[in-house]
Amino acid sequence: MPAHPKTAAAALAALLALASPAGAQDASSLKKEMIGQWELATTDRSKTCVVTLKGDASPQGFKLELEPGCAAALPFSKEVTAWNIKGLDIVRLQDAAGQPVIDFTEVESGIFEGLRTGEGVYILQNLAAARSLAKSMDQMIGDWSMVRGNGRPVCGLTLTNTEATGDNFQVFLKPKCDPAVAAFAPNQWRLDHGRMLLLSARGDIWQFEADDNAQWRRVPDSADPLIMIRGQ
Repeated sequence: MPAHPKTAAAALAALLALASPAGAQDASSLKKEMIGQWELATTDRSKTCVVTLKGDASPQGFKLELEPGCAAALPFSKEVTAWNIKGLDIVRLQDAAGQPVIDFTEVESGIFEGLRTGEGVYILQNLAAARSLAKSMDQMIGDWSMVRGNGRPVCGLTLTNTEATGDNFQVFLKPKCDPAVAAFAPNQWRLDHGRMLLLSARGDIWQFEADDNAQWRRVPDSADPLIMIRGQ
């Protein structure tokens, strides 16, 4: 039997009433999560700027502070005077008139991406996490040896901080590598979700996970594992 129109309307109204606070709560939660220090940067982190998002209201949103070097590093930041949450999941850096300078959406926990037409993609990331990543990167730069599980050396390689494509950096193999490694011929590397990735020009990828602070083991594991250790 069809529902009475008034009953159906009442049910819809009840659903909307339930949905609205949930949406408001999502936006409110996001606002709370955003208060603090963030790194605004290009995708390769060659240009960075520290932004402090505050919970205090401003005429067009919420207050923020940009470190003094922001304008030189990222010229568009000179237009930014406030921040706001738009919809349920957009973090907006805006100008004095309340217009968007750049909108960010979360792509990973604590990492937001925003696009400026004609310029490219920018990243907004929790400052502590960004600095931790930078420290990890710095620790990776230098000479490494690739060895088998029994300690037999199979290749020497050098990880650099020289930019390649995307978020990758250049890697160079040393002479006399094992044929399997030479055939793979990695020329780029990066850190990704706690793993070290070696990439070849053909798009092949070898992934390594840290055993401890000194060595990385190729995954998935095998009976004759491939391990990267510091030094030549």
